Amino acid sequence: MTSILFRITLFFLTFWVVSFSSLAQETTVLKINAADQFDGDAKRGYEKLLGSVEMEHQQTLIYCDSAHFFRAENKARLFGNVRIVDMEDPVKTTSGYAEYDGNTKLAKLRNRVVFTNEKTKLTTEYLDYDRERNIAYYFNDGKVVDSVNVLTSERGTYEVSVEKITFKNDVVLVNPDYTMKTNDLIYLTIPKTAETKGLTNLISKDGNTLDAQNGSFYETEAKKFRFFDGVVESETSRIKAKELYYSELDAYYEGKENVSVLNKERQVEVFGDVGEYWEERKYSLVHGNALVRRYFEKDTLYMASDSLISQDGEVDSMKYLLAFRSVKLVKSDMSGVADSLVYNYADSSIQLFKEPVMWNQKSQITADSMVFYIANEELERVFMKDKVFVITQDTIMNFNQMKGRTMDGYFNEGQMDRIDIEGNGESLYFALQSDTISQGINKTLSANIKLRFKDGAIQRVTYGVKPDGKFTPFQLITEENSRLEGFNWRYDERPTIEDIFLWRKPEEINLDAENLFNEPNVELVLPTEEEILKSLEKRGWKPEKKIPSQI
Repeated sequence: MTSILFRITLFFLTFWVVSFSSLAQETTVLKINAADQFDGDAKRGYEKLLGSVEMEHQQTLIYCDSAHFFRAENKARLFGNVRIVDMEDPVKTTSGYAEYDGNTKLAKLRNRVVFTNEKTKLTTEYLDYDRERNIAYYFNDGKVVDSVNVLTSERGTYEVSVEKITFKNDVVLVNPDYTMKTNDLIYLTIPKTAETKGLTNLISKDGNTLDAQNGSFYETEAKKFRFFDGVVESETSRIKAKELYYSELDAYYEGKENVSVLNKERQVEVFGDVGEYWEERKYSLVHGNALVRRYFEKDTLYMASDSLISQDGEVDSMKYLLAFRSVKLVKSDMSGVADSLVYNYADSSIQLFKEPVMWNQKSQITADSMVFYIANEELERVFMKDKVFVITQDTIMNFNQMKGRTMDGYFNEGQMDRIDIEGNGESLYFALQSDTISQGINKTLSANIKLRFKDGAIQRVTYGVKPDGKFTPFQLITEENSRLEGFNWRYDERPTIEDIFLWRKPEEINLDAENLFNEPNVELVLPTEEEILKSLEKRGWKPEKKIPSQI
């Protein structure tokens, strides 16, 4: 009998709702489709629906275990196993409790909320779903899962119509290849792209890190990154740029503005305006006021040029650095200029081409080509070929000169120690008394000449077979007979560290910059179900005993 009365009441209730809809805006009225039991006592200000409740609003079906329907306000409170299903869009929402406003189309869902849109699932404890604008808002922690990524944050906004999710505060993005942390991230679920604002830190499964101070853009499926004020670091390299692009599948980097590429194994750092780096080939190209900084234990070598190519292959012959146009070298014990240069990593040799000039202490060396070898962080020897010309200044600033077809020079503690000239050798050096008084000039022609130095000055000269020598006393010395043909003292062109920094001042990386991975994980303490019930009771809800349905 009770069941029959309930059906009759429900029929008239439904009829009343339909009649009311003809007078009001049909699109805004909540409808009751079904319930096991109905209590329509209007004195409470709401109607109780108990057991297998189904309601409808526009193109949305609402299910729950029980509900309080505030007919005058066109609102409902939903309790237990709440489901909100959109009949047009593939959006489904479940929760333990919800409040639904038929006028504003706003659903407030609480306790074990699951918001599903095809392959994208959002879980949280507190979510407001604005069906009018098709936007869901969550706060106090949420997690979004799709086919590729898992994203968590403290707060978030899901714009369903454009498949756009904005994550705020303590954002973590995890997929099989890496983990990213930031505080502001926009994720588009269809192209699966992630855009961050501000500080962004990432660690790959291989232990590589990608950090950005001013945000990033990431195509998660194509595995392509674009970082701003970014630094990428692996076990063997570190790359920085104002704008840094990285393709993980191609192992390719491209940097723009204030680019630096550090090879940790070689202790070589390259700077420039634009740079490219192929990780598997260990090959980099940098141009635009390019600069190389080669670290030694006690010293640093700087090299400036227009463009640089660095190769660090598996075999020794494929380990080199190329510099092109307007090359300048500066080290504590030497400096030089040339048109182009090859620095061989395997034997620490520096080969200069096209009118190279090198300065060491009080010595100047020129030739068509020359190769310097560095050992134990200091100049060890130099080999020069064709139009070789060496000029050294003695203690009273006289110019001692040597020239020949080829020449081997050897250094001791950074200073010239000896020179061996082979072929068409000529030497001109000043004979001194007590290193303070010039006695005259010794000029000698010989196929082979060996010179020994002490404190940068010639100490002894040894000639090959049949030398042709001439001594000119001090009184007869003129500028003409005190110069070998081809003499050109270019010490004013000698580059300094100030010249290098005018060309490009290296922008140092702040290794102590803020990193979200260094911060302890924050665990948000969510309210218990008991606390949620107490909160509901304060707003007028009282728990009802479930009455079994009667046949």
